[in-house]
Order: sequence, then structure tokens, then C-alpha cells
Amino acid sequence: MSGFNTLAVHAGQEKDPHTGAVIPPIYQTSTFIQDGINVLRAGHEYSRGSNPTRNGFETQLTALEGGAAGYSFASGIAAEDALLRALLAPGDHIVLGADGYGGTNRLITRLHHKWGITASAVDITNLDAVRAALRPNTALLWVETPSNPLLGIADLAGWAAVAAEAGALLVVDNTFATPYLQRPLEFGAHAVVHSTTKYIGGHSDVLGGAVIVREHLHRGQSLAEAVGYQQFAGGAVSGPQDNYLASRGLKTLGLRMERHCATASTLAGWLEERPDVARVYYPGLPGHPGHELAARQQRDFGGILSLQLADEAGARAFAESMELFQLSVSLGGVESLVCYPREMTHASLIGTPLEIPANLVRLSVGIEEVDDLLGDLERGLATAAKASEAGSLQYRSLATA
Repeated sequence: MSGFNTLAVHAGQEKDPHTGAVIPPIYQTSTFIQDGINVLRAGHEYSRGSNPTRNGFETQLTALEGGAAGYSFASGIAAEDALLRALLAPGDHIVLGADGYGGTNRLITRLHHKWGITASAVDITNLDAVRAALRPNTALLWVETPSNPLLGIADLAGWAAVAAEAGALLVVDNTFATPYLQRPLEFGAHAVVHSTTKYIGGHSDVLGGAVIVREHLHRGQSLAEAVGYQQFAGGAVSGPQDNYLASRGLKTLGLRMERHCATASTLAGWLEERPDVARVYYPGLPGHPGHELAARQQRDFGGILSLQLADEAGARAFAESMELFQLSVSLGGVESLVCYPREMTHASLIGTPLEIPANLVRLSVGIEEVDDLLGDLERGLATAAKASEAGSLQYRSLATA
């Protein structure tokens, strides 16, 4: 049982032995009866520590990532926070990819900073810059690839080599790619994080996060023991209903990703030919600087793309005017979404060197018909052009007043 879609359907999803139900039951319970004091049935005591529904989903996702152990949390940020708390100590330093989810940057630089953690942001595509950012106290390298929202591609094997040189751990945010497109542990990463809210859940109806680790000793303790204890002691676990929904979504991940990728590739090529689009960010385009690298370490190029319009007015009008591409901060669902990252997902970076361009929008391409999405983009670009022209006329009017 080694094929991706076979594992997605069957790993951790044993049928109910009592009724023969094809789908495992949802164990909607907080506690479990004991056969004696601390004599547990199947190891279950209290749902913060373990729950069969959560355990099944963790086994399923761990199998797909090729890891040693996996842990499910209440949100992607909760998963990241637990991983940081499990692995770091006051005084540690992180080399952090400059282009990545704004919430991760905020978590590290604003919350964990209070506990003595420092971070240096680097260009994820420049291994010399990554190496130059290392310090004697660097304990962790953290990278997201493809990155959010500029779709940069990091050389995972290269990052792993730099981490090894420094005696540090490498964490990869694999949310955009999912285990269907790439498995970072195979390139030398020590841990993978996901917002399971996105492609893994896949239907915009569940919030969750996950950490998957490989076999590795860190400060005298295995990564699995460290993260598992943090999950239990910190308590930010996902509930059984959320795990059921994430597990259900995971079973069709491979099928959905094929559709997301195919449609995104078509839209990116179409947008690149448009004179009213300043730039398209999509690793599937031959002109993308990370195209060849992405082709080597990914199965396909993903369902997310970003584009820059003529100006801020055009970008805002484009994001607010479409119908099928609905305005939202999330991504990875079956429906198409558009986001204005500067003030939505990455607002915490405004005023810093990492702030997102004001004329950039991000598209999460769903599974709708390609022609319908192209028509929606056409209408959005027409509205953007009018907004840009109106802004230009206003500027010229003010300049000549």
C-alpha cells in the first residue's frame, strides 16, 4: 500500500470492527472509561491526550508526508506555535524565509520574541544569504516553498545542507504544495507544518493545522517526543469533528490538486499574455526564476498564483469586482478566491522591509470550469483598467491645478 491516493484513502482509516462501517466513526467524546485506575482501553484516557478520530487523521497525513509521527492542532498557527515551543529555548535564533505567511512572521517576531527568540529574514532563493544569516545560536531554519504570496521556490536540499552545517533544524511549511506535490522530509527537512484548513481540508469548512516530523534526536529528545509532549501539555488540539472533516478532505487531495494545478497553469499563461497585467508569479511559467527547480522537486506547480496590476487602485478594484473569485483571506478550497495580501493576510508587515507590493493580488484557483474563471478574470481586469485610468486622471488633474 504505497501509492499516494491509496494511502490517502486507507492509511489510519481502519473500518469499524463492530458494525463494518466503511468510514470510521467520529469519537465525539471528551473522556474514556478505564478498566481500572490508569488501566486504559487502547491507550485512551482523555481527548486532549488522544482521540481515535484525531489519531487516525494523524496517521493518514504522516503516511502521505513519509514521516515518523504527526500531530494535529486546532489551527495552522497553533501547530507552528507548538513546534516552536517544543524545539526552541530562550536565546535561540531562527533564519526565517522573508517571503512567507504574515501570521508566521508575526508569531515569531512579535510573540516568541518576548521569550528571547530572535529571527533574521532572508531571501529564500539565495542560499548564500541563508548561510550568511547563520549565527552561533541559530537553532532553526524556517522556509515556506512555494512562498506566500510571491511564489518563490526554495532549494529544499540546499536549505537542508545549510541547516546541517549549522547543526540546526529545518522546518518547511508545505501548505501550498501539500504532500501530493512535494515531500520536504525526503529532501532533508526535520519537520513539516501545514495549515490543514487549506488544501488538506479542501472545502473551506474546517480549521486546523499539523506537524509531521522525521526520526531525529534534538537536545537529547526525539522530535516526536518533543512535539507530542507539547501537544499534550499545551493542549491546542483539534477536535474530532474537525479531524473527521480534514481526513475526508485528505482522501481526495490528489484528485483535487491535479485539477487545481491544471487550471492555474492555464490561467497563469493567459494572464502572462495580457498587456494590462504587469507581472505574473507562478512557478509553472517557463520564465519564472524558480521554474526548473520547482520542476525537479515538485510533482506539479500548484494552484496558487499572484499578479501585479498597473497600480494600487487597479489591484483593489480587481480584487473587489469579481464573482467567482470571491474576496477572502484563505486558499486551497474547491472554490476560487482572490486576496489583497498587503492589507489582508500580510497586514502585519506594512511599514517593514517585507511589506507586500500595493499592486499585488493573489489567486487561489478552484475546481470550476476554466472558461468561467477566464471570463471572471476578464471582467476583473476591465474593472481594474477603469480604476487605474480614473486614478491617473485624478492625479493629472491635481498636478495641473
